[in-house]
Amino acid sequence: MASLQAIKGRIKSVNSTKQITNAMNLVATAKLTKAKDAAFKTRPFFTEVQKVIKSIAKNSENVNSPLLRENGSNAKGYIVIAGDKGLAGGYNSNIGKLVLNHITNKDETRLVTVGKKSREFFRARHFDIAKEVIGVSGEPTYNDAREIADYAIDLFAKGEVGEVYLAYTAFKSTIQQEPTLIRLLPVDISEIEEPETEGPKDLLIYEPSPEAVLNYLMPRYVTDVIYGGLVESSASEQGARMTAMDSATENANEMIAKLEIESNRARQAAITQELSEIVGGAAALK
Repeated sequence: MASLQAIKGRIKSVNSTKQITNAMNLVATAKLTKAKDAAFKTRPFFTEVQKVIKSIAKNSENVNSPLLRENGSNAKGYIVIAGDKGLAGGYNSNIGKLVLNHITNKDETRLVTVGKKSREFFRARHFDIAKEVIGVSGEPTYNDAREIADYAIDLFAKGEVGEVYLAYTAFKSTIQQEPTLIRLLPVDISEIEEPETEGPKDLLIYEPSPEAVLNYLMPRYVTDVIYGGLVESSASEQGARMTAMDSATENANEMIAKLEIESNRARQAAITQELSEIVGGAAALK
């Protein structure tokens, strides 16, 4: 059995860790509320953009857009969104593993890592990173999404990659976050869900032409998808960190309870030993 002083030292250490995890839990809870609101506000706008793009493509003949066509390149690009900080359970590693399992040719892979943990994950596996974006996971902005989208579109337009994928963590609930991988380019109109509408559809006329409108909207669509991935990932990160820190705090409480029991036993053993020595000494003096 460890000494009473050693046990008290462990209790003090675990209690200090518990205070840190509890504080991080409270911070993550506050940040989650803000990130969740941003994610929920983004979804309706994204849905409307999808509806317009699909409407143009379905109701117009011979619509041609560079972002809808394959360019013949075998290389693949991946935009991997993770966090800038750790202590979020499996949040950061799960998205990295999802992309890693999808990659078939390391030499024909172009990576855009968003977040320090995404960069560290692929650097540790000796991947070349084409572009790094850090410091945006906490509060992503639309400008951050536009910067990433412009780079991805440029890679695709130049034929350096034939496909671009977006990897992010979809926010389902505080305790459920789902790593997700979607193809961003070339855009597959058939994969865009079209909401059901009642009655006949209006015949729309696009000026100056459906192709011009589509070419204007496609980069916006790509940016919107990336921004949606950023805000969803931000909410997921805070939810995962809150859950992880809550679990860590509970584990610390359990450990402290066990150490306190061990401390009581050590103290009782010390008292018993002292009493034995006193009785033994008294008996020796008779």
